[in-house]
Order: sequence, then C-alpha cells, then structure tokens
Amino acid sequence: MARISGVDIPRDKRVVVSLTYIYGVGKSLASDVLAEAGVSESTRVRDLTEDELGKIRKALDNHNVEGDLRRENSLNIKRLIEIGSYRGIRHRRGLPARGQKTKNNSRTRKGPRRTVANKRK
Repeated sequence: MARISGVDIPRDKRVVVSLTYIYGVGKSLASDVLAEAGVSESTRVRDLTEDELGKIRKALDNHNVEGDLRRENSLNIKRLIEIGSYRGIRHRRGLPARGQKTKNNSRTRKGPRRTVANKRK
C-alpha cells in the first residue's frame, strides 16, 4: 500500500478513487491533484513510481486534509459551543444543528430511543 498524508491507500484501485480514502479529498480534489502532479487518473496505485507518489504528496501539501482538517473542524465546533450560538447549543445537546425536524427523525444525532422509565429494550 502507498502511504499518503498518513493514510494507506488501496493498491488495486485507480489513483483517483484511492485518493478519496483520505479525509477531505473528494473526487474533484483528487482529479485536480492528479492534474497538478501530472499523473493519469486511470493508472493503478500499484503501478505508480516513487517519483509520481512524491509529486502527489507535494500537490496534496497545498490542501488542508486529514489531521489538520479534522482539528480545524473540531475547533470550529468548540468555538460555536463556547460563544453559545444556536448551532453551538445544538452541538452540545447532541441535536441536529442545521434545521432538521426532530419529532420523528434524527435518530443518528439523538441516539437510541429512550422511554420515560428507560426500561424498554
């Protein structure tokens, strides 16, 4: 496996698909990075040379990915919580922060259903 930005990307997939395994890299950014590095999108990761891998790493250094991006996102959420904004309060309570209804749905944010007595399983 090739290691880029601290992530082992799959060897048997095309490079443009493998790069999307890195947090913060989608299809369009992967295509842009490969164009900047001068690498064909259709090549497989196992066929890449060390020189090409170095060019891809260098092109990705210009973008905020993996640990830096995760840290930035968590700091943004912490800032919202500290200033007590509406979105921050929703994050603190574990409720949807973007205006979704909560009467019927939003089980992902609210967690498993709890009854009044908390006895049903």
